[in-house]
Amino acid sequence: MKRQHILLLIGLAATTLSCEKDFLDRYPQTSITPDVFFNTEEDLSLYINGLLSMPDRGSYLNDQSTDNAATTGAVEVKNIMTGSPSSQTITGGWSWGRLRTINYFLENYQKANVTAETKNHYAGLARYYRARFYHDMVKRYSDVPWYSGTLNPGDEELFKAQDPRALVMDSVMADLEFAVANVRESVPTGTPGKWAVAFMEAKIALHEGTYRKYHPELELQNTADALLQKAAATAEGIVAEGGFSIYNTGNPAADYAALFDSQDLLNNDEVILVNIYDQTKNRSQNVNSVVFGDYEQSPARDLVQTYLMADGSPFTDQAGYETFGFVAEFSGRDPRLTQTLVYPGWVREPDGAPYVQRLNKNFTGYHQLKGFVNSTDQVVLNGVDFPVHRYAEVLLILAEAKAELGTLTQTDLDNTVNLLRGRVDMPHLSLAAANANPDLFQAAKFPSLTGANQGVILEIRRERRVELAFENSRYDDLMRWHAGKLLEEIPEGMYFPGVGNYDMTGDGIPDIKLIPDGQTIPSDREENSLGVPLVYYTIGAFGGNAGVYLQNSVNGGVMVTDNRERTFLEPKYYYRPVPNTQRVLNPNLRQLFGWE
Repeated sequence: MKRQHILLLIGLAATTLSCEKDFLDRYPQTSITPDVFFNTEEDLSLYINGLLSMPDRGSYLNDQSTDNAATTGAVEVKNIMTGSPSSQTITGGWSWGRLRTINYFLENYQKANVTAETKNHYAGLARYYRARFYHDMVKRYSDVPWYSGTLNPGDEELFKAQDPRALVMDSVMADLEFAVANVRESVPTGTPGKWAVAFMEAKIALHEGTYRKYHPELELQNTADALLQKAAATAEGIVAEGGFSIYNTGNPAADYAALFDSQDLLNNDEVILVNIYDQTKNRSQNVNSVVFGDYEQSPARDLVQTYLMADGSPFTDQAGYETFGFVAEFSGRDPRLTQTLVYPGWVREPDGAPYVQRLNKNFTGYHQLKGFVNSTDQVVLNGVDFPVHRYAEVLLILAEAKAELGTLTQTDLDNTVNLLRGRVDMPHLSLAAANANPDLFQAAKFPSLTGANQGVILEIRRERRVELAFENSRYDDLMRWHAGKLLEEIPEGMYFPGVGNYDMTGDGIPDIKLIPDGQTIPSDREENSLGVPLVYYTIGAFGGNAGVYLQNSVNGGVMVTDNRERTFLEPKYYYRPVPNTQRVLNPNLRQLFGWE
């Protein structure tokens, strides 16, 4: 069937919606009179378009909460693990204004003088938005109050306790089922169509199914399989009927990267939902200054080590991998590594010579290419589209759901994971080989993962991390896999054995010189054989005056980004407390999982 790409609608008339006061303030008001407004399809469309909210290129910065990146930023989970969190210090997230806006539409759309099919289409979109709202709330709090309609001051339901997670998620899945059945495939520019809705149904079902499977504190493990079956079935429907395919022109060194620096993803068959940017049409965004890796976020060495070798073997099977330097780390790897991170020999515009990694204290030394636009043209920089939903993730959802259910076959892998590996000319994943010889390095990260499919699930998890790196998926993945303990490890950077000269561009000629902390960097710097002065850095212990912190000070080691102990309390830190101010307003709200 023909599919509809989804664009960002410019100039949404959201200003007509003035019902954004906090729901729990108990003063929900709206300037829209139902009898006047909800009459035509145009009215319904205008209201629903006002609910449109899509991720943008800032998403390339959202892995700061994960083991994919170090950060100097004050991200919530890092503050929790290094501080003394409580319901008085964690105050964000308990906001209900958007829900009231959605429910107000669902209470009034039937007044419109339009066909039943038209009503159901717009109701489906509203329920899609409500499902996404509630899933975000469940991810944060687990049990939350379910409200299917708007409330007025004094209504008893304003003071109800939370509803059980299972009840709320049953309602979420019912909303999504209705949306998939009723939202049109062919939609006006700017609104989600059937396949964007189906994508979210599959993604949310996988998230909740695996979350229940790996989180015994919920006591919902016996309900996990039904959700995993829904995830697989919906993903199979997208594969069979959506008309999508993996973008592959036969250029394994560039096809993957093309998804993230394209001026036009509208006609890309892999992109289900796209946020369009075009500076000439007053829609622009430029994240170069913050995404590159020396502002707050910098890619972690653990992520680098996750990518396979080009022959399909684990990098961590290489003898001495722990002391590989930058150039050696990038040699003979999965091509997605050099399309995600800056690699030895990369040339930054408008320079004519290869870029030399810039090293800074508290950073890893690695730089991020995904999301970075290598251009000096402002129209190009501001006009790169953002792929909100990719078909690649549909295939990963399908493979993981079937693997968790125990129904995965080699044919399933060939039609999912191996299409992604094929794009970059990587060896195919073998079900039998993966399960016969699980990667012990990866297995140590996920001690709760056992069973006959342990090996292949580990490889699917690796594939998700690699394929979706810096696309705002890793944190949710770690939470649903019960892998929060991985966040206790402080992200590390490049390895240097100590003082000396080092090649950073891969030509065998030194580019930088590391000298001990306290030694003065000379004005007359040493030159390499090309006549180029070396870049000098002082090295020393964390917290000192050195320009680069190394694990063993002048005796070398990995670059150190932080030294504060991180503690991830289970199950407590998989959730957030209800803010104390909300419990003062509603004493029936209760804290869960040890929060006070």
